[in-house]
Amino acid sequence: MYVCEGIIPEIKGGRIRLRRMEADDAEAMLHCWSDPKTSAFLDLPAMHSAEDAKALIHWLHLLAEQDEAIRWGIEVIDTGQLIGSCGFNIWQLEGAFKGEFGCELTSAYWGQGFMSEAAEMVAAFGYTSMGLNRIEAFVDPRNERACRWFTGIGYTREGLLRDYRHTPSGYVDAVVFSRLRKDWERPIERQEL
Repeated sequence: MYVCEGIIPEIKGGRIRLRRMEADDAEAMLHCWSDPKTSAFLDLPAMHSAEDAKALIHWLHLLAEQDEAIRWGIEVIDTGQLIGSCGFNIWQLEGAFKGEFGCELTSAYWGQGFMSEAAEMVAAFGYTSMGLNRIEAFVDPRNERACRWFTGIGYTREGLLRDYRHTPSGYVDAVVFSRLRKDWERPIERQEL
């Protein structure tokens, strides 16, 4: 059975590589996490400095060490630029074999297929290395772009969870998306959003 223990393996794709985020990445991740378009639907505290981003990176590492989450930085191979992050916010193997996918990308890189490539790499890791059968995603229904994107990369919209999360502005709903291993094994026609 998969155990993370804080080890975040590098995964190389065609245009990007997924890698462990380091303290030196704080400035790049501050740019991502504080981007108004990117952060509009993120459930993160406001980012005001690289120190805030460094603290979040450190917290993500602690979660990986405790086998509660795994998060990769998304780096463009040609430029070395870190443009976002993605991974599993939580997972449950025994009895469920499922994980919750989460991601964010600096808005300047939207619509270029980077997150679709990253999502496929994370899915492959989840289904093969972790032994997942189901990957879930929970999306604020007001985030229509993300809802279209998840459908476009092979996820099935399952329903709406009312008042699913409490945020500083109150309770918000969440649309549930899922992708099963058998869905991933079938080729789909993907759209870039």
